[in-house]
Amino acid sequence: MKIHFVSGLPRSGSSLLVNILAQNPRIHVTGTSVLLPTVLAARQFMEDSEIFKAWKIEADKANAKRGMLRGAMEGYFAHAGKPINIDKSRGWPASIEMLEDVFGAPPKILAPVRDMRDVLASFEKLYRKNKGQRAVPGEKENYLRFQTVADRCDVWSSSAQPLGYAWNVLKDALDRGKRKCIHFVEFEKLAANPKETMDAAYAFLEEPPYHHDFDNVVQATQEDDTWHGYDNLHTIRQKVAPIEPQWPSLIGENIAQRFGTDATNFWRKT
Repeated sequence: MKIHFVSGLPRSGSSLLVNILAQNPRIHVTGTSVLLPTVLAARQFMEDSEIFKAWKIEADKANAKRGMLRGAMEGYFAHAGKPINIDKSRGWPASIEMLEDVFGAPPKILAPVRDMRDVLASFEKLYRKNKGQRAVPGEKENYLRFQTVADRCDVWSSSAQPLGYAWNVLKDALDRGKRKCIHFVEFEKLAANPKETMDAAYAFLEEPPYHHDFDNVVQATQEDDTWHGYDNLHTIRQKVAPIEPQWPSLIGENIAQRFGTDATNFWRKT
């Protein structure tokens, strides 16, 4: 059994990517997964246990922890019966060292990314669609900072929010020297040249390419998006096709100047 990971920026095609991969009969994919917080909680429980602390042989403690975590991760996918399993969660780049220890090899993370201006534009579009019915995630806690487009972009890109968090852990993984573990899947390239982009992803996973139907991507992963605070947050389009940049009409030039730099879109330089 092989376990790989999808972990990138929100609003950057991660749901599209996993549902394309789901066309391959050898691959099982997840939607937003609970696996990472579960294994981290199990690891912490062991570390906090007085019984575990009393073990004298450090090698036994390390091997037991390693075996438990690997068993939990493999067990999580046992029902699927597929040789390749791909888990989707934004936090995996922050846990690369744990994965290296558990599996004895560098993990393989597919990281969907997108021009940050259009990520923010996508959040702004969702905000405008949903604000008539509810306070969107982050709005109640940051009410005064949700009154303008500029302030909303600042909130969404802050480290305590999903976009800022995902950006930080990806960038930090590169800063820690883990570039070989990550293959960036740029949304713009996936939409415009899906075959070439997917062939590159398969090469990174060291798997043979698969003949995907990019005109008929059936949604295999299902999520109740009301729990995330937005309608249709993970709904994908059936046909893979280019999308015109949305940021000029949604966030404007002044905000875009801050988020359109190579430093912000750091994957372009790797």
